[in-house]
Amino acid sequence: MIYIETGSMDVCYNFGLEYYFAAEKPLNDTVFLFWRTTPTLMVGRYQNVPEEVDEAYAAAHQIRIVRRMSGGGTIYTDPGGWQFTFIAPSQGGDICFQQYLAPVLLALGELGVQAAFNGRNDLTVEGKKISGNAQYRLGDRTVHHGSLLFCTDLEQMAAATRPNQDKIRSRGIKSVRDRVTNIAGHLPAPVTAEEFRDRMVRRISGPDGVVYTVTPEDRARILTIAQEKFGSWESLYSRGPAYSIQRTGRFPGGSMTFHLEVKKGVICQAAVSGDFFAAVDGETISRALTGCRCQREAVREALERGGVDVYRVSAEEMARTIAG
Repeated sequence: MIYIETGSMDVCYNFGLEYYFAAEKPLNDTVFLFWRTTPTLMVGRYQNVPEEVDEAYAAAHQIRIVRRMSGGGTIYTDPGGWQFTFIAPSQGGDICFQQYLAPVLLALGELGVQAAFNGRNDLTVEGKKISGNAQYRLGDRTVHHGSLLFCTDLEQMAAATRPNQDKIRSRGIKSVRDRVTNIAGHLPAPVTAEEFRDRMVRRISGPDGVVYTVTPEDRARILTIAQEKFGSWESLYSRGPAYSIQRTGRFPGGSMTFHLEVKKGVICQAAVSGDFFAAVDGETISRALTGCRCQREAVREALERGGVDVYRVSAEEMARTIAG
């Protein structure tokens, strides 16, 4: 097994590193990574961002939102948790989690944590989730990555993954909200997050494991992949499923309800209703919104450019209602 220290808490860099060593520079043995991130929400490949996360909360608390290449549900990660990745030659056939989770379970057991595989894609302790896992294939490589809740901020996790109660209809895959717990609370003796990492890496890599050091050339290419495939607005929103959403704002000048059809992150149809007063008709508001990104700044600019004038409601307030 080949261990690579990513040296970064940037989720896009780490996803870029996964992609690079799976698709562009596959090594001659299984690659193992153990890494962590700044506060981040990782949305599954087939999920709809507004259904999964509170985007306004994430923005206010500087939580990054990123779409990963694997399926499954949304997870929250921060410096108190760890991620692990295996990149191995693909064996074909169905997705199999057990072969990658077996060494993780053994390593946890040696630390005194009696974890179990729940039969789908999670690890649990006393019935509570400590790890979610997902897989995808790139060429002839399988990428398996999973999370480990060590001392994660569970209150922030709950707040950030509790989306607004809007009326949203889509074909995106919804997350199952599981009861969770931190590994640190189940250890027989306290260890720091760094000690936990070191012991897990030693056990999983094994005595014959080797270390690969990322070269300057590797890093330059990884940074490009990180931005192009994971760090852009398009990578997060334009790859999600189409959806319909209804959002209501209540203002001094009256209430406004926006009915939107969104595809690839862009508003393709819009209508507005409510008891508001405006110097323009509803069709003008709809035309202004149609074709713009469902993003606060883009919506505000579109409303201002379209000359939308609503009594005692600013373009910024309407944009906040529509796009968070």
